Amino acid sequence: MYLEDWSKELLTAAIENGADAVVLPPGLHDRVKALGRITTVSADGDLRPGGDVFFEKLETPEDEKRISNRLASGTVVLMPLPPALIGKALSPGGETTGPSASSVSCSTPKARPWEIIPLENLIARGGRLIVPVHSAEELDLALTVMEKGVAGVLILASEPTRLKSLLKRVKAVSESVDLITAVVERIEPAGIGDRVCVDTCTLMNEGEGMLVGNSSGFLFLVQAEAIPNPYVEPRPFRVNAGPVHSYLRTPAGSTRYLSELRAGDPALLVRHDGSSQSATVGRVKIERRPLLLIEARSHGRSGSIILQNAETIRLTAPDGKAVSVVELKVGDSILIAMEGEGRHFGMKVEETIWEK
Repeated sequence: MYLEDWSKELLTAAIENGADAVVLPPGLHDRVKALGRITTVSADGDLRPGGDVFFEKLETPEDEKRISNRLASGTVVLMPLPPALIGKALSPGGETTGPSASSVSCSTPKARPWEIIPLENLIARGGRLIVPVHSAEELDLALTVMEKGVAGVLILASEPTRLKSLLKRVKAVSESVDLITAVVERIEPAGIGDRVCVDTCTLMNEGEGMLVGNSSGFLFLVQAEAIPNPYVEPRPFRVNAGPVHSYLRTPAGSTRYLSELRAGDPALLVRHDGSSQSATVGRVKIERRPLLLIEARSHGRSGSIILQNAETIRLTAPDGKAVSVVELKVGDSILIAMEGEGRHFGMKVEETIWEK
């Protein structure tokens, strides 16, 4: 969020509703830190304009080219340098970054300082791009441009209730996952192994869980333990995700091995309709359990997953209904996500890799 003048109410709303950082005038850093833990962007803050964060206007093709080059150096915010930071935020060469003549105020909504086509061009080039938004419509547009969206938004709001509403919305808007149907071809015992339960700080419903698999390019939608069972109480915050070697889809299209997860890490929660949300891992529990190997095929490709052999572990039917692995049969249809299999440290790469 952007704080034009000191406001305890706005800052409290920002901290309590999950804002990642606040852009503010010099001299307010200590007062902000006294209220709670949040990153400050200021000449005397945690991140410094002109060094860690660059404020840039986007009005001409020359601006677009300059910003494209700047993205290789750090985070770029598409707005003129706020008046309170003019002359305070100097680049290593001693010049202010971005235009200093224009002002930005969060009190009165103005036309957004970005347009779709140049924004698409910059997103395609990569890097951390942040754009200012006044409204839910601008927020939705910025976070879904080219089906990828920008890295983040800078919320311009003068009322705590409006700030809270926009923060809630930005946390709910996430990437869309293309889920397709696969047909189960093989189910067999897979011995004993170390399986991972991922407990999150978010409650899930039936039809929602995590994408897991033996191959990064063929991931199965494993549901949360959200359904009542005669033997075990529901744990809708938990996904019994599979053995330690398995891939897990994380936000921004990356993957992690289950064995790598720690408390505080981000995880991607995916619903059967392809919508998703980011969640925080609260705990990872690893225990030795009996396992099942499940293979499925879709569009000429096959993939597999290993899961604990227990009735509370469920895959997902095309209609979103949970299918327990102990009731799953050859010929059943389930939901998966499929893409190219090349990964390097969890990021997609274009190279020849086989995973069997």
